[in-house]
Amino acid sequence: MNPYLEALRLERWPRSTAIFLGSATCLFFEIKENAFVPPHWPILGKIILAFLLTWGISTVNYIINEIADAPFDRHHPLKKMRPLVSGRIEKTTFILLGLFLALFCFTFSFLFFSWLFTVSLLSLLLAGFVYNVTPLRTKDIPFLDSISESANNPIRFLIGWYALNPGSFPPIGLLLAWWAFGNFLMVAKRLSELRWLKDKAALYRQSLQKYSTFSLLTGMAVSMIVFFAGYLWFCWQYNLRSWFFYTIPLLLYFLLFFWKTLKEKAVMEEPERLFRRPLFAFYTVGLIILFLISLLRLK
Repeated sequence: MNPYLEALRLERWPRSTAIFLGSATCLFFEIKENAFVPPHWPILGKIILAFLLTWGISTVNYIINEIADAPFDRHHPLKKMRPLVSGRIEKTTFILLGLFLALFCFTFSFLFFSWLFTVSLLSLLLAGFVYNVTPLRTKDIPFLDSISESANNPIRFLIGWYALNPGSFPPIGLLLAWWAFGNFLMVAKRLSELRWLKDKAALYRQSLQKYSTFSLLTGMAVSMIVFFAGYLWFCWQYNLRSWFFYTIPLLLYFLLFFWKTLKEKAVMEEPERLFRRPLFAFYTVGLIILFLISLLRLK
């Protein structure tokens, strides 16, 4: 593979599918309230374009991450082989590639979407700077690292929402739950790194020198509680009574992540890889189908 393409980490496109939840929620509320019955093809085109722009800005964030993390990635058994760290790409060319991609994405955002969509897309880019670049670099601050990284979840939700809705704000409870789920996964990732890298953990990620297994397990538990608080608030606010019963399969879902994180040291190093495993893939698809059926019945 071309080292520049490898450095862009295009294979992480599934993370940008988080915008579909925002778009689906927007469509559900607008159809439910009889605000309008949208034509299918224009809506589908907007969602696809919004996904591509989100993927593009996420890729720019990976460029930022590749550059900012190069001194630390040298201490990671796998990431030390990344193109910039291993000297297979030229830093200036890589920066210019990122600038071009960002300009391309924001031009299309300005031409085809509302200003709120563009602000949400800009927020995704700024989140990458806050997380990776000094003097802020929240990546080095315990718990603020996972909190700021998982902020990408609600930001992507907003991008999907504003791709179709130029005005109103989405349900806060659902945004809170979506953020908490992302934070749960990011804390689990740090627990995997701490257990896998051991003495070298702090050299790779500075925040790991102030973490312990207990504090990270506590962080996962708190994130799970916040998720269910936001989810139940959303269900109560919109009178989705049947959804209260879905707390049981959702709880089992979280417990599966707990089990895997504790059983396998490196399993959460890249959380999206876990969804390729049959158990998690089928369970995730099953939950999605369950909620889709509920949405159709409520319409």
